Amino acid sequence: MEKEKTFKAKVNGMFEFDIEENTSLDIVADNDGRTFHIIRDGKSFKGELLQHNPQDKSFVISINGKEHEVTLEDSYDLLIKKMGLNAAAGNKMNEVKAPMPGLVLDILVEEGQTIQKGDPLIVLEAMKMENVLKASGEGTIEQIKSTKGEAVNKGDILIQLS
Repeated sequence: MEKEKTFKAKVNGMFEFDIEENTSLDIVADNDGRTFHIIRDGKSFKGELLQHNPQDKSFVISINGKEHEVTLEDSYDLLIKKMGLNAAAGNKMNEVKAPMPGLVLDILVEEGQTIQKGDPLIVLEAMKMENVLKASGEGTIEQIKSTKGEAVNKGDILIQLS
């Protein structure tokens, strides 16, 4: 028997809970890819995806008009954390790559600027969603290799760090 997949969710930095793959949530996305309808325990909710950062699996969603920050960890993330390997990976960044094809909406840093983990770096629009790419470690912006309004492909280097 295959074990069902579990995610750990953290909402607004305060509430943590597990989400199982076969949960009792009924979620239907609208055609625009940003809004969705949820039914849970006979109650109906209207949701909208406002921001998505695929690098750290974080989202900003609106449920019935109230904004929530959500981060997810899958079983792989939890295992890495349990083994203490996330600390061993180091905090130094070398480059920021586009996680998906999209359009550069805004560049939030300048060359020569020192950044820390979690700092917002660039806003990328993909599939009608604004994705804020944040620093996964620390470093100094050496060269910005993209420009505002530029279309980029998955894997393109957007920012070079030293």
